[in-house]
Amino acid sequence: MHQVIADIETWFDRLGWKALDFQKEAWKAFLSGQQGIINAPTGSGKSYAGLLACLAQAKRKNKKATGVQIIWISPIRALAKELAITSQKAIEGMDLDWSVGVRNGDTSSAERQKQKRKAPQILITTPESLHILLASKGYVDYFRNVKLFVADEWHELIGTKRAVLIELALSRLKHISQMQIWGISATIGNIDQAQEVLLGNDNMDAVLIRAKIEKKYRVFPIYPDTMEKFPWAGHLGLKLSEKLIPIINGNKSTLIFTNTRSQCEIWYHHLINSHPELSGAIAMHHGSIDRELRTWVEEALHLGKLKAVVCTSSLDLGVDFRPVDAIVQIGGPKGVARFFQRAGRSGHRPGEASQIYFLPTHALEFLESAALRQAIVQKKIEAKEPYIRSFDVLIQYLVTLSVSDGLNPEEIFSEIKSTFSFSSISLDEWNWCLSFIIHGGKSLYAYDEFKKLVKDEQGLFRIANNRMARRHRMSIGTIVGATMLNVKFQRGASLGHIEEYFLSSIHSGDVFWFAGRALELVRIKEMTAIVKKSSKKTGKIPAWLGGKLPLSSMLAEVLREKIEMGALDKKKDEEVKKLAPIFETQKELSHVPLSSQFLIEKMESRDGYHVFFYPIEGKFVHEGMASLFAWRIARLKEISFSIAYNDYGFELLSDQEIPLEEAIDSGLFDTADLFNHIQASINSNEMAKRRFRDIAAIAGLIFKGYPGNKQKERHLQSSSQLFFEVFKDLEPENLLYRQAFSEALEFQLEETRLRNALKRISSQKLIITHPERFTPFCFPILVDRLREKISFENLESRIKKMTL
Repeated sequence: MHQVIADIETWFDRLGWKALDFQKEAWKAFLSGQQGIINAPTGSGKSYAGLLACLAQAKRKNKKATGVQIIWISPIRALAKELAITSQKAIEGMDLDWSVGVRNGDTSSAERQKQKRKAPQILITTPESLHILLASKGYVDYFRNVKLFVADEWHELIGTKRAVLIELALSRLKHISQMQIWGISATIGNIDQAQEVLLGNDNMDAVLIRAKIEKKYRVFPIYPDTMEKFPWAGHLGLKLSEKLIPIINGNKSTLIFTNTRSQCEIWYHHLINSHPELSGAIAMHHGSIDRELRTWVEEALHLGKLKAVVCTSSLDLGVDFRPVDAIVQIGGPKGVARFFQRAGRSGHRPGEASQIYFLPTHALEFLESAALRQAIVQKKIEAKEPYIRSFDVLIQYLVTLSVSDGLNPEEIFSEIKSTFSFSSISLDEWNWCLSFIIHGGKSLYAYDEFKKLVKDEQGLFRIANNRMARRHRMSIGTIVGATMLNVKFQRGASLGHIEEYFLSSIHSGDVFWFAGRALELVRIKEMTAIVKKSSKKTGKIPAWLGGKLPLSSMLAEVLREKIEMGALDKKKDEEVKKLAPIFETQKELSHVPLSSQFLIEKMESRDGYHVFFYPIEGKFVHEGMASLFAWRIARLKEISFSIAYNDYGFELLSDQEIPLEEAIDSGLFDTADLFNHIQASINSNEMAKRRFRDIAAIAGLIFKGYPGNKQKERHLQSSSQLFFEVFKDLEPENLLYRQAFSEALEFQLEETRLRNALKRISSQKLIITHPERFTPFCFPILVDRLREKISFENLESRIKKMTL
């Protein structure tokens, strides 16, 4: 062991590096045969902590290593390139005759065939591409010699179905190779559970290696010259854009993070239009832009050729852009962990401080800046709840095994029981899964296309035919979303992809902005939008479904503390000082609640009767709570509501007087029988139906089509709804049908968090005010509702009237 570590330290000495304590600890743990998680901040050298011991040990053994030795899971494609460079450097440092291969959605067919003929010793891949390899014949021999499995950025994967893919892959790989499993993760609130998910039932002697590195973060809020008393969403952001220019010019390179792709397009377009001199010096990066353009941006940023990049979470992870000096976050990041991750893109070397500028899109988001700074000091990081019992992923995995070397039910059942996700699966549930993919189960047995598996003479189940195998390989993965159309110039250059639902809303000749260009839609042919350049200065900005992020529970808790600070006139935080005019106006018109109080505002306007509630729990919880309250009130009085909500609160609006006090006395905030009340109030059947569309796609019930012949989004939706109704009528015990309801409640409405919020509110003192005018707290909610109904120009004039 000592000689192996000495080899690593000798190489470090040649480079002028010094091994950190957590790196040495990780190397010793690997050489002792242990496994676990390496917990270290971004830019601290955790990749070398996970990689070098295996390489140095191979050097000492001094024998030819054939086949894949290390599987390194990279959650996003942008991370893979930097990992390949890091790995190659380490191979050369250890003087090994090894190769590195990258296998993901960007890998060419020729490169994939090359890797199949001669496997690289280090394979950098994604969860989806790993499962595609498991669907290849001979995968057992291909992975037989694996010594190390690394799940990088595990904190990003946990809490998604991609983590379930990794759990299932590991359950198989552990039985065909003698390998050690390591996760690499930044800090999350439930890192012990994250380790348990990764290792499954092999976690008895697991080690958690923490880097004792105090990463410094400096947060700089960007303030307007004068603070308006009535904040409204989206209004402040672009007004502050001029304050970005000194930041861009004062640093060699800057990443400007936005929360959505639409926001990314808007900001890039605005900066270029207002400062043409930045043309060629700034670029844009988000997941819908064509791969070649994204690669060019990444390389130009790495080489210092760009002053700034406006981006989304596509640059959140792992790309080690050494030249990046500063980070700008536009709008609240809605989570402490996400803010940590983005801030860590600067100061990306051990010992360097990360600096991040916070530019709010409306005034109340300044409180998020103060809350984030406090959360950083107190090390409050959100937990990521893992998916369990995701039967859609399990069904996909079982078909994957049948496509390659065949499915042995007894063997695989024992393996999947060892995972965290499926440790509770019963034999009856297992048999249901088998029945479902062998002959379509109780509901679909009459249709040959759902009889996917046949039994061979060895007792193994194999895919029924090559057509089914081909369709399955094209559908592997859990990342599902709206159907995407390719955007191409008439002469053939590709720009990227936009969701079908947006392009279906515009006509030939209409102009829209995408990838930093004004484009005129010529026509839509098959799955491609043919466009040409336009000289027009106005046009629609594409919107992507599901782009809005909810406020995390951890950040919401600290936000409520900051509001109390404003209520008590405590000037501890600069942001609270700057918001003094808003707090003063709120006090004059209504009330600023303490942490022990719950504020409700009740008023009447020309629109009707309003009641505003302020749980400060995030938009997902508020959506469910608003529907619940509306339903409970309607049981007392026949009344209908319009509902609007944001991260801070929600509004119930009616054309009749709302019996608020009577509703409170009748148990408006009760948690008794909550599950049934939620089911009744939110039309859980519709929510589950929407959720079922993704479940059906993952489980292979619906097929999106072959390249160049994709199914239209409306056809996919109608197909999934048909299955949903069939299961509802004929097989209500169907595991996929039941999964849709549980996911809708827990992951869309956050039922557990809603329940906890109601318990908190029940223990607080209710403060009911009757303002004569709209207050700063209710104003953003009100504007969000109006924004959906009237044009921007009319909205501005309406707002001016309301604030006079």
